[in-house]
Amino acid sequence: MKKLFILVLLYVISCQLSAQHSVEYDAYKKAYPNAHYVRLNVETKIIIEFVEEELVITREILEEDLYLDAAATYGSKRAITSSSFYQLQDIEASSFFYEKGRYKESKVKDFRKKDELSESFHDDIQSVNFIFPNLRPGSKSKLVYTQKIKDPRFLSAFYFGDFSPIINNKITIIADEDIVLRFKEFNTKGLDIRFKKDKKRGKIIYSWELQDTGKYDIDETYAPSYQSIFPHIIPMITQYKIKDRTVKVSDDISALYNWYYSLVKDINTTENNNELTTLVHSLTADKNSDLEKVKAIYYWVQNNIKYIAFEYALGGFIPREANDVYKKKYGDCKDNSSILSEMLEIAGLKGHLTWIGTRSIPYSYEEVPTPAVDNHMILTWFDGEKPYFLDATGRYIPLESTTSFIQGKEALIAIDSANFRIQKVPVMPARQNALIDSVMLQIEGNSITGTGKAIVSFNALELEKSEEDIKDLYTWKFAKGNNKFLIDEFSEINKYNYDEDFSVQYAFHIDDYLNQLDDEIYINLNMSKILSGLKVEKDRKNDLEYTHKWSDTYITVLEIPEDYTLTYLPEDINVSSDFFSSTIQYKKVNNKIIYKHTVNINFLTLVLEEQKTFNALIKKIEKQYKEVIILKKQIVEP
Repeated sequence: MKKLFILVLLYVISCQLSAQHSVEYDAYKKAYPNAHYVRLNVETKIIIEFVEEELVITREILEEDLYLDAAATYGSKRAITSSSFYQLQDIEASSFFYEKGRYKESKVKDFRKKDELSESFHDDIQSVNFIFPNLRPGSKSKLVYTQKIKDPRFLSAFYFGDFSPIINNKITIIADEDIVLRFKEFNTKGLDIRFKKDKKRGKIIYSWELQDTGKYDIDETYAPSYQSIFPHIIPMITQYKIKDRTVKVSDDISALYNWYYSLVKDINTTENNNELTTLVHSLTADKNSDLEKVKAIYYWVQNNIKYIAFEYALGGFIPREANDVYKKKYGDCKDNSSILSEMLEIAGLKGHLTWIGTRSIPYSYEEVPTPAVDNHMILTWFDGEKPYFLDATGRYIPLESTTSFIQGKEALIAIDSANFRIQKVPVMPARQNALIDSVMLQIEGNSITGTGKAIVSFNALELEKSEEDIKDLYTWKFAKGNNKFLIDEFSEINKYNYDEDFSVQYAFHIDDYLNQLDDEIYINLNMSKILSGLKVEKDRKNDLEYTHKWSDTYITVLEIPEDYTLTYLPEDINVSSDFFSSTIQYKKVNNKIIYKHTVNINFLTLVLEEQKTFNALIKKIEKQYKEVIILKKQIVEP
């Protein structure tokens, strides 16, 4: 028996030693078959303390991952960013690969710094790049690094969900007792987060812990931003007491505004550039109203100041001087706002610097009165009580409209050193984002030829695009019938006239589009089946979020050939809901058939239940998409 026991034990040990993967790997591979890796452990510790009467904030992060498939190779390349606000102090990284029944460690030795710059975005961010060696399915990685947070307003959110499962997630904040914090939770409903608050030796210790969080899937088409989906908590230092002085940090909106205003109060205090002054006077000389003057200035900035983002330290919050922006002819959103403000000032008008978050940021100023609430700057001009939101980064947006990425968002408008206003940017109605595409068709043998005119309410083209690129774009945008649709020639009208509709006139042909049987022609006038591409997947998990409301109208006029007569015309259809409507209409006028298809998308966000209604209405239209008209050749008696 003793010998048998030893033999069995040796067999078990030999099986374990010869196993390709660990028991741990097999368990998680079974539990999460669709995940590329699991985060076994993530621990975040933030220490906020006074060191020699200075507030010092340190963030320590530990990440341990287990890789479940061949994507381990892609996960081996990693980078940690560092900037003037988040200074990287220390970093250690190791790989662990399973061999002969145990994990062997291989430390990363080569860390390389790199400036993160691109053609249109410049900041002071550096990345520390490295590669985890020998990663493969079943391998682990461990990363430990420390950052110093230089400004108390920049405590970043910590997340309880990610693109991969998280087995253990723990966050700890240790703060001196004279430091007051508050926390705002987002998307945490239903999660079993264990929170504790303790006091020890003049320190307040806050901790949150959550186990076994599944993978969050947000790579669906038109999904909201990860901040809108991932569960997370934003910590805020509201104030702290040092000696006998209380310092407000992120106490309320006023504290945020006071800080913002301190950064912009001294810009454009020098004498104006003579050329800039002359330019403003020439732009506004023949304008009879303030509104016309603002338009002239706004459209000049849109067309002449190239957008390039700069984020060097506080340069990410302080606009550059208007004289410099005018001289260089480029700048970021703050610089655009700076030169707009100064040009209005020269014209005797008042513009107001305005902070705003794009729609990817789901927070209000009341919820999160920190710089995390916004990432953009525009200029607001009031015509009486009516606000106009001037965002010159939208190069083709007319004054009466707004860029899509700020619609519906709160704007923090500077009035003076002590006063501000919070006002929501309106959501533009669908008719202001309209496409009206009208075509005249003729039958030539088995093919279709036609001319079209498409009126677009705003133009998102960039000036630098080549004619070939633009032709390809229009071929895609105005596609009709089948994949043999080709634009032969086109011309653009009012491309740079912001107060007139931009339009494209084009000629096209579609080969092999008709079906002929004996003396009958069958032709489907539903040539732009746009709704078929809008159906929502049945297993979708997230809201559907569009950038803007929009309205499309497709008008097709078919000339009936001289020796043919119409024998069948499909019925009209009309479907509608609070957030969507669509129609298809046919009528015969003399020797022409006029087809009209309208689509009105009257929502920005569609929740899951509404998506079911949306799909049902689209299916009704899709059924009508299959309808054809029938033309019959007339028999001429001898």
